[in-house]
Amino acid sequence: MNENDKLTIPVRFFAQAEKYADRPFLAFVGEQALTYEEVARRVRKLMAFLQRNGIGPGDRVAILGSNSPNWVITYLAITSSGAVAVPLLPDFHAGEIARFLEHAGARMLFVGDAHFNKVKDLAFSLVRVSLDDFSLHDEGTPYDEVVPLEAYPSVQEDDLAVIIYTSGTTGRSKGVMLTHRNLVFDALMSKKIHPIGEKDVFLSILPLSHTYENTIGMMIPLLSGSEIRYLKRPPTPAVLLPALREVRPTVMLTVPLIIEKIHKKQVLPALTGKRLMRTLYRLPPLRRVLNRMAGKKLLKTFGGRLHFYGIGGAKLNESVERFLLEARFPYAVGYGLTETSPLVAGFGPHDQRLQSTGRPIHGIEVKIHDPDPATGEGEIWVKGPNVMKGYYKEPDLTREVLTEEGWFRTGDLGLFDEDGYLYIKGRLKNVIIGPGGENIYPEDIESVINTLWYVDESLVIEEKGKLVALVRLNLEEIEKKFRELKESAAELYEKNVETFLKEVKEHVNRQVNRFSRIQEVKLQMEPFVKTATNKIKRFLYGGKGPEGDDLRHAGRQV
Repeated sequence: MNENDKLTIPVRFFAQAEKYADRPFLAFVGEQALTYEEVARRVRKLMAFLQRNGIGPGDRVAILGSNSPNWVITYLAITSSGAVAVPLLPDFHAGEIARFLEHAGARMLFVGDAHFNKVKDLAFSLVRVSLDDFSLHDEGTPYDEVVPLEAYPSVQEDDLAVIIYTSGTTGRSKGVMLTHRNLVFDALMSKKIHPIGEKDVFLSILPLSHTYENTIGMMIPLLSGSEIRYLKRPPTPAVLLPALREVRPTVMLTVPLIIEKIHKKQVLPALTGKRLMRTLYRLPPLRRVLNRMAGKKLLKTFGGRLHFYGIGGAKLNESVERFLLEARFPYAVGYGLTETSPLVAGFGPHDQRLQSTGRPIHGIEVKIHDPDPATGEGEIWVKGPNVMKGYYKEPDLTREVLTEEGWFRTGDLGLFDEDGYLYIKGRLKNVIIGPGGENIYPEDIESVINTLWYVDESLVIEEKGKLVALVRLNLEEIEKKFRELKESAAELYEKNVETFLKEVKEHVNRQVNRFSRIQEVKLQMEPFVKTATNKIKRFLYGGKGPEGDDLRHAGRQV
C-alpha cells in the first residue's frame, strides 16, 4: 500500500494540508479563518508540546470543551502523535468526567477555561492544559516549537485513535474504542452519499465529542478541503439566526429535535394560523404548493446556499419529513452508532425516501438477524471496517455485542424494503410486548403525541401492564394561545392541563392500532434528561435503572 493511501488521520490530514494549503479551514463565526497550512503548523507545534511532556503512542489524552478551532487542532495533534484522544461531552457532570478520566487512564487533559471548575479538584494526578490558549494551567507555559514529522512513530491503521464515552439512553456509559481505519474509512464512505468539496462551508452546532459531528462534521470536510465555522455560544435562535445570515452555510448537521421545533413553532403556524388556510392545507394538492412556498422561505432563513442538511441521532417525525419532502428542502438522513464510527446507512438530498434511513454505505455488510417471517423485522447486524475494536476494559460487554465472525449487534430493530433501503423500527430494549405478543414501538407513539401544538416532548413506557405516556406541556405556547383570557400563566396552565392531557390520549388512540393505544397520560413537570443528540435517557423513566433502582418519575395522570 502506498503510504498516502493509508487510512490514518495524520496521513490524510497532512496530505490535505499540503493540497489545500491556502484554503480556509477553521474559524469561529465572525473571525478570520485559519488556513489548512496554518492549522497544520499549529498541529505540529502541539505535537511537539505533547512529546516534550512525555506523551507518546498509546497514551490517553482527554479533551473537554466546546467546539472551537483549538478543539480540532488538539484532536489532530493527539491522534497524529499516535496517542489516543478521549473526547468528553461538555454536558457531563464533574463526577462523570472524573470517572471517565480515571477509567481511561488519561495522562493529560485539554480543558476549556469555562469547564475548568469541573476538573480542578480531581483526586488523581493529571496534567491540565488550557484548550483556549494551550498554556499549562499550573505553569502558564505556551507551546512554541516544531518537531519534524519523521521524528514521530508511524501511526498504523489498526492503532487505537479514540475512546469515546457514550451518553446513552439505557444507562451505563461505555468507552467505545475506534481505530484510525474505523474513522477514516467511515468518513470516506459517507462522503460518497453526497458530493462535498473545497467550496463548501460547514456550520457546526453539534458537539465534536460526539461521533456524529466528529466524523461527518469534522473528518468529511477535512477530507474535502472544506471550511468549518463554529459558534462561540450555544445555538439558540438569537445566536444561530445571525450566524446563518453571515456564514450562509452549504452544509449543516443537526438532530431531529431542531427541525421538528422549527416546523412546529414557525412553519405550521404560518401555514395553518387562519381558518381558511387550515382548510386549504388539508387538501393534498394545495398542501404541496404551500409546503413548496414555505420551503423556499426556510431555505432563505438558512442562508440560501444550503445543499445538504443532515439529520441523525434519532428518528425524524413522519409529518415533518413529509413537509421537508414536499418543500424540496435538501435534507438527508443517516443511521449509525458510536460503535460503527458512526454511519451505517444514509441517503442524500437526491435520494430521499420517507421514513427510511437509506442504503448501507459502501464497503460494509448489514443484515437483519432472525427476521420475523410476517414482518421482516429483526435486529440489525453490521460488519465492516467501521465496526469498533471493542469497549475499553470491558471484554465481557464486548463479547455480548461482537460475534466471533465480526458482526456487531446494534440492538436496533429494522427491515429492508425491496430496493435495499433500511427502515428503523426502534431499539430492541425499548420494544413493549402487547397482550397478544404484538411489538409496540414507543417511538412511533411519541411521534404522534409530539405533533400536538401544546406538547413539548413525550415518552411512552409500560407501567404495571399498561401503556403510559409521560407528557411535558409547552407553557409558553399555551400562554400565547390563550393570552386574551388575561390570566396568569400558572392559572392558565392549571385550569387547562387536565383538558390537554385528556386530548392527548384521545388524539393518540384515534391514530394508532388497537394494541398501541395508551391507557394513561401523566404530566411530566421537569424537562426530560437527554443525551448529547437530544434523545431522552429512557432508563430514568421507564423502569429499572443501571443499578436496579426504580427510577420512574411520577406525575399527574388521566
